[in-house]
Amino acid sequence: VCRILHAGFLKNHAATAHNRRSVSWVIYEINLCCYQQPEFVRSHHSDQFEDCQRSREVGFVSSDPNFSVRPDGSVYAEQELANLSEPVQFMVTARGFHDAHIWETTVKLALGGIEEMLSRAWDSQPRVIKFPRKHQRGSSSNGLRRQKRDWVIPPINVPENSRGPFPHMLVRIRSDQDKAAGIRYSITGAGADQPPSGIYNIDPISGNMFVTQPLDREERASFHLRAHAVDMNGNQVENPIDLYIYVIDMNDNRPEFHNQVYNGSVAEGSKPGSSVMQVTATDSEDSTTANGMVRYRILSQTPHSPIPNMFTINSETGDIVTVAAGLDREKVSQYTIIVQATDMEGNLNFGLSNTATALISITDINDNPPELTVRTFSGEVLENKVNVVVTNLTVVDRDQPHSPNWNAVYRIVSGDPSGHFAIRTNPITNEGMLTVVKAVDFEMNRAFMLTVVVSNQAHLASGIQSSLQSTAGVTISVQDVNEPPVFPVNPKMIRFEEGVPAGTTLTVFAAQDPDHFIHQIVRYSKLSDPANWLKINRTNGQITTMAVLDRESMYVRNNVYEATFLAFDNGSPQASGTGTLQIYLIDVNDNAPVLIPRESQVCERARPNSRVNITASDADADPNVGPFVFELPSFPASVRRNWTISRLSGDYAQLRLRIPYLEASVYEIPVIVSDSGNPPLSNRSVIRVKVCPCDDNGDCSATGAVAAAGLGTGAIIAILICIIILLSMVLLFVVWMKRREKERQAKPLLIDPEDDVRDNILKYDEEGGGEEDQDYDLSQLQQPESLDHIISKPAGVRRVDERPVIAESQYPVRPSLPHPGDIGDFINDGLRAADNDPTAPPYDSLLVFDYEGSGSTDSFNDWGPRLKKLADFYGGGEED
Repeated sequence: VCRILHAGFLKNHAATAHNRRSVSWVIYEINLCCYQQPEFVRSHHSDQFEDCQRSREVGFVSSDPNFSVRPDGSVYAEQELANLSEPVQFMVTARGFHDAHIWETTVKLALGGIEEMLSRAWDSQPRVIKFPRKHQRGSSSNGLRRQKRDWVIPPINVPENSRGPFPHMLVRIRSDQDKAAGIRYSITGAGADQPPSGIYNIDPISGNMFVTQPLDREERASFHLRAHAVDMNGNQVENPIDLYIYVIDMNDNRPEFHNQVYNGSVAEGSKPGSSVMQVTATDSEDSTTANGMVRYRILSQTPHSPIPNMFTINSETGDIVTVAAGLDREKVSQYTIIVQATDMEGNLNFGLSNTATALISITDINDNPPELTVRTFSGEVLENKVNVVVTNLTVVDRDQPHSPNWNAVYRIVSGDPSGHFAIRTNPITNEGMLTVVKAVDFEMNRAFMLTVVVSNQAHLASGIQSSLQSTAGVTISVQDVNEPPVFPVNPKMIRFEEGVPAGTTLTVFAAQDPDHFIHQIVRYSKLSDPANWLKINRTNGQITTMAVLDRESMYVRNNVYEATFLAFDNGSPQASGTGTLQIYLIDVNDNAPVLIPRESQVCERARPNSRVNITASDADADPNVGPFVFELPSFPASVRRNWTISRLSGDYAQLRLRIPYLEASVYEIPVIVSDSGNPPLSNRSVIRVKVCPCDDNGDCSATGAVAAAGLGTGAIIAILICIIILLSMVLLFVVWMKRREKERQAKPLLIDPEDDVRDNILKYDEEGGGEEDQDYDLSQLQQPESLDHIISKPAGVRRVDERPVIAESQYPVRPSLPHPGDIGDFINDGLRAADNDPTAPPYDSLLVFDYEGSGSTDSFNDWGPRLKKLADFYGGGEED
């Protein structure tokens, strides 16, 4: 059993550009599905199904000549349908090429929008979907038998954005067993009982399946549900069947460009067909249908120069290319293109559109050579000046500023063989700065005629010739200035022996004036003469000596003495130049050698290591130095008797004892040293040798006496003075100590030494009664009455602040050797005499500090034995 399924809806097939009348519209799709009865195959134990449209060739025939059906099931209109006013209905027959099977279906078409066609499709009677019959096998009485298989469940197509009404019935689910027993139907899956739930539902009694709301294919393009059939007890009576629901696309979304503004570029002078840029737009509709097929076109171009259509766009890819020549950046540097993208394969009647802006920049090429503004430039320069700009070379270039196509490069091609000038480019103005890099001489060249060529940093584009205005002449005049005199040889070196007398003429150090065209007088002066040995003649530059030249002077370096002289002219302004005279001093033997070392020591007994190595130094140079000759003088005779000198090498000799033993002391040994000059010079030098007793290692072990003997007279006198000063200080200290002891023994003791618990009794600030000419409030110093019980005094006697004019009281005289037991009586008598003395001033009175009253808990008895002894002296009783 086979049938033809209607799948899909109106499609638009783009018309070709060369034949716009030959229009074929894909208006319907027919899908042929064939179902064969299963054949039992023992080897596989399974049913086999075969789709006839894939296994056999089928041809479609339309009963209406205005429509045709292609082998893939697409129905096309053979001509325009503009005159179609009523629905068209015709028959489509499918015939197998290899057998006699024939299938037929009816196609009904109406001219209108896609929504209208979909709404009409929904108006058709929904089909019934039945559960397939179960296949039973077993050892029944009837044996194995084949049963007829049901049709495969076709997909359910639902248009998006439907206006309803909702809920809208899609199909009816039915089981063959609903007549025998009560059946309950249900559906499961995403869109039913799973998110997004509630889109589809089913009547459990009738099996009618509904869609409850409009669908959006861009959110979800298909649904997979399963239909179930159970009896009243919930037992499954049918195997679940799969339901595939496809959301049919509608053209409800415009194409969207990835960018609202696109930036591209193309070089000026590009040939037609040169790629510029690509714009891209996407449509969220189904890309396999015309709804999602986007086409591009250019709406406008600004500016229109040189023609309105300089660019074209590939309608399918969005590539923008040039279609005409004549792009010139110097005329138009940028184009603005408005690009439109339309879906439905570009059909403006049915498709939706959107626009974007493409900015096309024309990039620069070096198609304009630089041109100098004038053919001849001029300038002037002072002689001897460098790094100064003589003139500026101006140029114009219409290429992109500050690019390699615009940057100018200047070259001097003739007129400057010595390289006095160079041209640097100003990066801001593109001017050529003609600069002097090597000083010019007016006496050599009064003017220059240069030829300058200018070009770009980048090479000219192919086919562009350099302009004649790229070459210019430059005239430069040289201005004369007063130049300083010049010493022909500077520095000048001469050779002389040292020691030449003062007044000797050494040389003539004369300078020349380079200003040949001006007669000027040159004069000389000394600028630097470290040793003040030389003088120069002011008129002719003759150098003579003022002192003896000494090669060994501190001002001579490596045998060369340098002096600097000044030469100046009488020009306006005056110019001067300096010259250096170097005198190489040839050495003569004018310095005698000097003995080294001047001090040493040896052992008093001759030992193999008791020797002194000596040498000499000479300020002269070779050959007036070593080898040296060392010898002992004949006088005094003890020198040759006790010492001997033996030669070690040309510059060294050895001094050693001639006798086995020499008394420890310091000996001054004269030695005569002679150099190898011609004639030789000799020097009598003295070496101080300390002879001392040595230990087994040859080191001096007892050097005290020797060191003392070696001291000079001044050192000995200084030591003696120091000793005398120290002894005097010791003597004075002893005398002072004895006098202090006598004074201490003359003072009587106040207490018994056995009762004295003090360490020492020291007296501080015994200043007497103070000054009486001060106006002080002395009432505060009077004795408080609260101390009357401590210090006894007669009643009625009171201390006053003014000295009365009466006879002074008599105080007890302290015995020379008082007994310690009478100390208390002596103090009490003295206190009573003081209290009864009206002439006693307040500043000599007894002062009381920190008195705490009679009720104080403090007691001298609690403060140790020292204060307890004071309490015994001054207290009135045991409780005090």
